[in-house]
Amino acid sequence: MGFIVVIAFLALFMMGFPVVYAILLPSIAYVLIEGLPLGLLAQRVTYALDSFPLVAVPLFIFVGNLMNLSGITDRIFRFAYTLVGRIPGGLAQVNVFGSLVFSGMSGAALADIGGLGRIEIDAMKKRGFDPAFAGAVTGASATLGPIFPPSIPLIVYGSVTSVSIVQLLVAGIMPAILCTFLLMLTVFIVATRHRHPRAERWPTAGEAIMSFLPALPAIAAPALMIAGMTYGAFTPTEAAAMTAVYVILISALLYRELTLQHLWTSAILTARSSSAILIIVAAAALFGWILAVEQIPQTFAAALLTLSSDPIMLLIIANLIFFIAGMFLDSTTATLLLVPIIAPPLVMAGVDPVQLGIVTIFNLMLGLLTPPMGLSLFLVADIAKVSIRQLLKALLPFYIPLLTTLAILTFAKDFTLWLPRMIAQ
Repeated sequence: MGFIVVIAFLALFMMGFPVVYAILLPSIAYVLIEGLPLGLLAQRVTYALDSFPLVAVPLFIFVGNLMNLSGITDRIFRFAYTLVGRIPGGLAQVNVFGSLVFSGMSGAALADIGGLGRIEIDAMKKRGFDPAFAGAVTGASATLGPIFPPSIPLIVYGSVTSVSIVQLLVAGIMPAILCTFLLMLTVFIVATRHRHPRAERWPTAGEAIMSFLPALPAIAAPALMIAGMTYGAFTPTEAAAMTAVYVILISALLYRELTLQHLWTSAILTARSSSAILIIVAAAALFGWILAVEQIPQTFAAALLTLSSDPIMLLIIANLIFFIAGMFLDSTTATLLLVPIIAPPLVMAGVDPVQLGIVTIFNLMLGLLTPPMGLSLFLVADIAKVSIRQLLKALLPFYIPLLTTLAILTFAKDFTLWLPRMIAQ
């Protein structure tokens, strides 16, 4: 019956059913056929949402929405332009660097694209950049958000696997910085070949300071959050609440641009986004319980371990599975459905669960840029006003740094775990 439930889910999904219905309908049918009490449905769904770590998800979504509406995003953009606008590529370099800074408060790729990305694409188009190239840089740099703390996908992964969320968030810092460097290097090469515009001169010390000071409170937020979690001052969920309060305070008292309308609009947008995520969490919990009862994870683990017992080979296999899944499923759904099945045999074989978390989430972020279900592709194409074909052509050079980063995370275990180990000591 477990395999029938899985096949039914895949069939419904391929037929075009929304993911939630594709998960719930086979699960409900299983409960009815097996003669289980209907109260079980409510019990499993409620149990899944009764999770303290998951409270961080709507809080960080609220922070991202508030930043977009209260002017913080503009200050980050101006600081990034002053700092790196003179490097070949100009605003394209600003796009990448700004995404790293912005991701330190939003934790989500789509929040980066919809907020800072919209400003960056408009600015690049006005300076003469090709709209498809502007969209490609925005989409590629948005992958930084989900691995640099705070990261909503890493919080979901930690909730599913019971891996330390603090270690996962800390472990994402070095990969995000590495990916930023490789993306900026790619922009440098492309911009040099095509002579893209850039700032006319390097900023003076005074100009750099004047752009840095307004952005400093926003830039300091992730550092304060990581320090607080590392030293045990608060949990990741409490850090999310502290970040939300911090953003409200600096927006209202320091920048003085926060209004009640901003708070209300941010709350409405947060409710919509959180509902879309958490309803999948609830449905996937019921689905995962059925798979556990039918011992599907154990069966899959035994089959996977017959292929190889080498941790690297298993990571490569897992990468292929997640890459294909990312083409069709959003990161939250893929994490909730696949990680409980794939993670146990890999951890049994010696793969570090923190490394696996970073590799999994970064891999799934590539799915945001991969047809046919790449959510980032459609959002960026809509903002840049280009076709998916034009956007994919412009994206080709950026797949190289993204896949290089994934390869390093897969094969260089010590690189991924160096910072968490150093802080733990």
